[in-house]
Amino acid sequence: MTEKAKNKNLQEAKTNKKDEFYTQLSDIERELKYYKKHFKDKVVYCNCDDPRVSNFFHFFSYNFEKLGLKKLIATCYKNQDMDLFSQNNSEQAIYLEYTGDKNGNNVPDPNEIGIKKLKGDGDFRSKECIELLKQADIVVTNPPFSLFREYVAQLIEYDKNFLIIGSQNSISYKELFKLIQDDKIWFGYNTVKKFTMPDSYEHNSVKVEDGIKYAVFGNICWYTNLDIAKRHEDLILYKTYKGNETDYPNYVNYNAIEVSKVKDIPIDYEGEMGVPITFLDKYNPNQFEIIGSSMTLGTRMSEIASKGTYMAGGPRFYLDSGDGTYQRLYDRIVIKNKKLQK
Repeated sequence: MTEKAKNKNLQEAKTNKKDEFYTQLSDIERELKYYKKHFKDKVVYCNCDDPRVSNFFHFFSYNFEKLGLKKLIATCYKNQDMDLFSQNNSEQAIYLEYTGDKNGNNVPDPNEIGIKKLKGDGDFRSKECIELLKQADIVVTNPPFSLFREYVAQLIEYDKNFLIIGSQNSISYKELFKLIQDDKIWFGYNTVKKFTMPDSYEHNSVKVEDGIKYAVFGNICWYTNLDIAKRHEDLILYKTYKGNETDYPNYVNYNAIEVSKVKDIPIDYEGEMGVPITFLDKYNPNQFEIIGSSMTLGTRMSEIASKGTYMAGGPRFYLDSGDGTYQRLYDRIVIKNKKLQK
């Protein structure tokens, strides 16, 4: 399946508000292994997964002692769809609390997990859930795609550490890009390709394995504000601008050069460069400065070119095609190199 088809499915999920997709335990384990030092004596809150079927709750409850957690809390929005997994058909929202093993078997037994009823529907924006959020040190979950912008805003408002799953395309939101530019949020280590999905959901990218229905998306990644080693690793550069200027054309509507692949960032260019958004996966704030993006920086083409010579659309950078027309590019992040090599 193409990336275009996967992204179409993500957009359909947002449009239809059918975005309750469940993260596989293997994806959680693959990412969380890099963050172990952050969890000692911390309260972890998983506020967008049904705690009765959540792999986030499973991971943290079974690794409670290993991580040295203080408390684990999990809530979710009350299910209105009786077909949404066989276990998830309660008429009342609940939350679970787990404070560790009591009988010495290192397993979270049912009698060790506190089950409490919520007065409301368990929406992360509700007063009850915000009170639980205030108790938390770190929030770890997979929030609804359609509410990602609002979800992140709440985490920032309450000054919480977090590790959450979202679409890379979310950086097109000005508010989220500003957080990235200000070093308040960054990408984690891995992408997430496949989610368990309810039988009632229909998508073009459905896979069924061992009787379980999966949805496949593109450009889904982890976002965090927890410090990780990857964030301090320099991107190894080997290409030069001097002597290869023709390989790096200038945009016609912004004073920067085009670098179409992250690996081709020149080691010796001191000006501004436009790079693909995949650069953020390699971004080290000690090595590069983020100036902005093509979403806000470029001059409108209508001010500098004749109608019909360029493809209209949202804010983008353009290159001169050399035949009187202009090539419209995908979104670009504008950066400067802080560690020039002459």
